[in-house]
Amino acid sequence: MKNYHINIFYSEEDEGYIADIPDLKYCSAFGESPETALLEVLKAKEAWLEAAKANGKQIPEAHYRPVIYQIA
Repeated sequence: MKNYHINIFYSEEDEGYIADIPDLKYCSAFGESPETALLEVLKAKEAWLEAAKANGKQIPEAHYRPVIYQIA
């Protein structure tokens, strides 16, 4: 399985944490804690990948890397 980067951030508007996977378009999840958001986005990733495979869609390579990791 590809190792996709996951962003987790607090959303004032949603009053909770959002986790997303930039390489998988529209793959995101909500949680009341960072840990919950992470667990939920991992479930969303599995569903995203299964749906893509079932529909014959190409699975994207993991390309996204935050700038801080590109500098270090």
